[in-house]
Amino acid sequence: MVEWSLDAFRACDSVRSIVVAAPPGHIGDLGGHDLAVVSGGATRAQSVANALEAVGTEYVAIHDAARPLLTPELLEALVADLDAAPDAAGTIAAAPVTDTIKRASVCSFPSPGNEKEQLKIEDSADRSRLWAAQTPQVFRTAALREALIAAERPEEATDEAMLVEWNGGTVHIHPVAEQNLKVTTPLDLLVAELVLQSRSST
Repeated sequence: MVEWSLDAFRACDSVRSIVVAAPPGHIGDLGGHDLAVVSGGATRAQSVANALEAVGTEYVAIHDAARPLLTPELLEALVADLDAAPDAAGTIAAAPVTDTIKRASVCSFPSPGNEKEQLKIEDSADRSRLWAAQTPQVFRTAALREALIAAERPEEATDEAMLVEWNGGTVHIHPVAEQNLKVTTPLDLLVAELVLQSRSST
């Protein structure tokens, strides 16, 4: 999946260099004249910080290898969006939430022999304003570096946009299609392979 994403980055005119944060023991698995490989950290934020040390460009794009359906067109669109918004610190790919989202809490109730726990609905969120954050996420490099340094608990951030938000930065959304899926199950991988095959045959 890393190679699928690398192919998309290499096809982008705006990409000047590529840095991969690899798990310990796997740094030698990747290589190339246009590719730098650094050690990943114990957390997502640490992996990003390690990779940022090798970045010298004005913009930086952060991408998860778990999203192998990245296209050059999407990445270029994110860069264009950031170019067009000089007051923004970044712009991210995101999809509108289509499911009904419930906030829940744990409740306990007595049952024969023991006490059971279940989830109960507290309320329902207004999904018209909810977006599912994805990658790529493109930032002004200085803004992301500053956000990483300023964060008191960067390990609690589940994406880079959160770090920038915590630091007061403005992050825009670029709506994306469903085909930018995240591979988390064997079924997801099968779907991704089918989509990639269909792209290569057209």
